[in-house]
Order: sequence, then structure tokens, then C-alpha cells
Amino acid sequence: MSGNVIGLTAVAVLGGCAVALQGQFMGVMEKSVGTTGGIFINYVSGALLAIVLLFTLRDGSTKAWMAVPWYALTAGALGLVIAGSIGYTASRLGLTTAFTIIVGTQFIVSLMLDQFGWLGATARPADFTRLTGVGAIIFGVWLTSK
Repeated sequence: MSGNVIGLTAVAVLGGCAVALQGQFMGVMEKSVGTTGGIFINYVSGALLAIVLLFTLRDGSTKAWMAVPWYALTAGALGLVIAGSIGYTASRLGLTTAFTIIVGTQFIVSLMLDQFGWLGATARPADFTRLTGVGAIIFGVWLTSK
């Protein structure tokens, strides 16, 4: 693997670890302060960090932000759905089952976005290998949820 692939893989692994930990923490908060309270704590703490990073890194200008497609601006609202669904389901189904269903669904939607190049995605055909991989993941969802 080239250095770039190794670095990108490391970032993806870090993100995967963060998602699993966030799921656990959201489940803990859901039990104490409810789903809405957990979402609030999650996003306020994330917003504070984002503000610090924005001013520290001086990442982008207001002009550049105006060029963002309207549908991409729903990412924050989708984040609320993600955090809420993780907090609500992880504490009820367990982390493994909740995340297996969530990740399985992510693969199905990702496959469709790639196949059709929807919402700005680069079109990447869903060949037999990719379809088999997603099928195996769906089978894993079924096995894990039993």
C-alpha cells in the first residue's frame, strides 16, 4: 500500500473508533438525559470544538461557503438523525446490533450513491464484487440481529 492509502486507512480507522465510542456515550447519555438531551450535549460540544478549529485553522471563507450545494447544508440535520438513532437504538438493541444495522444500511445507500453518481458522488459502477460484498454485509446484519 502506498503512504497515501495507509494514511487514509488510518484516518478511516480513527473515524470508526470514534463512531463506536460515540455510540456508547450516546447510549449512556440517552439513559440519563434522554435522546434529545444527548443530542444537545453531542452537538454543543462538537460545535465548540468546530469553532475553535475554524478560528485556529482559518479553514475556508464565507465566500467559499456560499458555493456549497443546498443539499449539502442538510449534513447537520442528518447528523442529528444519526446521533439520535445511535443513542436511541444502542441503549435498546446493544451496540453490535444497532451498529450492524446502521452500517449495513450505510453500505446499501453508499452503493446506490456510487452507482448513480447521486448528490455529487463520483459514479462508480456496482459490479459483481461490490454487490457480493454488500450482500455479505446484509447477511452479517441478519446474523448479528438474531
